[in-house]
Amino acid sequence: MSSANARSHAVLSVATHRRDAEHLAGAHPAAAEHVSDPTEYFGCNVFDDKAMRRYLPKDVYKSLRKTIDLGRRLDPAVADVVANAMKTWAMERGADHYTHVFYPLTGLTAEKHDSFLDPDGKGGAIAQFGGNALVQGEADGSSFPSGGLRSTFEARGYTAWDVTSPAYLMESPAGMVLCIPTVFLSWTGIALDKKTPILRSNQALSQQAARVLRLFGVDPKMPISSNGGLEQEYFLIDGTFVSARPDLLIAGRALFGAHPPKGQEFDDQYYGVIPSRVLGFMADVQRQLYRLGVPVKTRHNEVAPSQYEIAPTYESGNLACDHNQLIMTVLRKTARRHGMSCLLHEKPFDCINGSGKHLNYSIGSPEVGNLFAPGDNPHENAQFLVFLCSVIRALHRHAGFLRASVSSASNDRRLGGHEAPPAIMSLFLGDQLTDVLEQFRAGHVTGSAGKRMMNVGVDTLPPLPADPGDRNRTSPFAFVGNRFEFRAVGSGMSASDALVVLNTMLAESLDYAADFLENIMQGDRSRLGEAVQKFIENVMEENSAVIFNGNGYSEIWQKEAERRGLPNYPATPDAVTVFSSEKVVQLCAKYHVFSRQELKAREDIELEQYLKTLHTEASLAIRMARTQIYPAAIRYRQELASSAAACASVGVPASLDTLKELSDIIVKFEAALHVLEARNASLAWAPGEEGLLASAREAQHTVIPAMEELRRWADKLETRVADDLWPLPSYLEMLFMK
Repeated sequence: MSSANARSHAVLSVATHRRDAEHLAGAHPAAAEHVSDPTEYFGCNVFDDKAMRRYLPKDVYKSLRKTIDLGRRLDPAVADVVANAMKTWAMERGADHYTHVFYPLTGLTAEKHDSFLDPDGKGGAIAQFGGNALVQGEADGSSFPSGGLRSTFEARGYTAWDVTSPAYLMESPAGMVLCIPTVFLSWTGIALDKKTPILRSNQALSQQAARVLRLFGVDPKMPISSNGGLEQEYFLIDGTFVSARPDLLIAGRALFGAHPPKGQEFDDQYYGVIPSRVLGFMADVQRQLYRLGVPVKTRHNEVAPSQYEIAPTYESGNLACDHNQLIMTVLRKTARRHGMSCLLHEKPFDCINGSGKHLNYSIGSPEVGNLFAPGDNPHENAQFLVFLCSVIRALHRHAGFLRASVSSASNDRRLGGHEAPPAIMSLFLGDQLTDVLEQFRAGHVTGSAGKRMMNVGVDTLPPLPADPGDRNRTSPFAFVGNRFEFRAVGSGMSASDALVVLNTMLAESLDYAADFLENIMQGDRSRLGEAVQKFIENVMEENSAVIFNGNGYSEIWQKEAERRGLPNYPATPDAVTVFSSEKVVQLCAKYHVFSRQELKAREDIELEQYLKTLHTEASLAIRMARTQIYPAAIRYRQELASSAAACASVGVPASLDTLKELSDIIVKFEAALHVLEARNASLAWAPGEEGLLASAREAQHTVIPAMEELRRWADKLETRVADDLWPLPSYLEMLFMK
């Protein structure tokens, strides 16, 4: 099928899919409204507390709960019992395989399936799953990114059961598989995954938070851990468009595409009525996630056309990251089943907003509650103010580390635009808390603004309570009532890197806070108020530069941030060198989160992935330009030339302006193509003699501008070439045909 025919087929296919979706919705309203009571099947595919109570002996259940709830070391004696119970539970529901699910440094989900069945030596088979198989597995450690931590001939890697994240059953047309969340380590014990650092950083955070709490007379028995709520944005377009667009298929984003006559400027997509076909997809996703125990709460249209969001409720940070990986998996699989494609690239379409993944972050436990809850009178809540000031200090001291945690070639295209937070890490507190801290700084605290009543001006509506302060959507790290919202994580990223950095930098700051308070109190609890006052004064004096409540998109802020000495890393090659800085190495070593070796490996992996991404995109752009766009332009020029010649032969005046303009654009397109070919050939993805960083910077400053120049002329051609000759589905078709 030719490119032009593929495009026509895609357009017709969308109309068919939409018609079928509307027919099904109309024919089966009951099915669309109500499949069954979700409270009855929520978590039915999870080996959760209810399943453990049913399938485990009481003593084993109690031992396992101590590990989960209190952070006690797992008793090896219970492993066999738990494994057998898990196998029985899974096989009763139709599972015949199990897998250790882990998250390698690709940021994706990895799994290797093993059967429960073993030959019995008599021509039959028996189902077996012992404690050793549950607790530890072996996987090939040579073919995942390791940043030099493992050589290709050194293949041994281990998976180890994360008891705190429950096992679950993943359904598919091929059957059920028991999925066991695990960490992934090398034979030498080095972390090769995203989960191990979360568990390490949570442990460090718990120890330092407990130190501070004990100064306030609270002696926690349960671990203090990070909590997370991850808002997932994504694009949804018809799958046949992806089949006709090699760039969407391979790179996940449109490398070419003229801006449509209408984008998001009318603000008619955001929170609009969800199209029936999309709603059917969303309902299917939600049912699957409910069965997996993922507490999804919100679904809605996002700002850009064909952009949507799904968000679960708050849960422990480790589990939130696991659940977000599940959400991304289910979104992609379900989209294919509905004849659509879910795009998780941070910037799939250049002319409209990209997609992020907002990480709502707090710390606490069921025992002590949310430690970021200010209460009605935050100026009197000394414990809250200490934890708040610890966050302020942490962000000011480690802003570069946090920025590096969200670096990638794809997220670089989103950060810093007027759609996402700036690459400069700053903290929004709002008027109420800023005023309270400034009062402490001045040494004279008078009170804090409370909620006000908002009179709507409609007799039938009562006065409505309004929060003490507004929200700021331009801030990368904003306080939003009882948590912080980190808005710089990319849509397709694992949120674990950001969570690890937040945990680690806060652990260091709480360690500092505990030392500071202890040095003043000298064991005298009556001096706590004095110590808190001096701590707040100290933090505000040394770290208030990171607080910014204004417009983060403004050019004025860029200059002001520079004046304040805040780091600004606009692209990945600028940011990731922070990983191997001595300051970060010492921080992570002190709290046993990363070794120097592990940090350097992560820096190299990020740079390598950056180079591979740019090389792949450039190679793809060259191929599409040569085999699709250029031939279409030449054919159209021939048509125009033939038409002009025919007019001249019969004495009819023919305007040659259009032909000349098209020829000029083709010449400039060819020139841009030659430049990109030369720069991409010199780069490849492999590092040059000067190393990965030098190669990444070369790509940043040569390949990206060359790709953008080629695109500029290709997009001009799209607006000149006859529509029936243009080979690629347009933005107009992809974004507005559902």
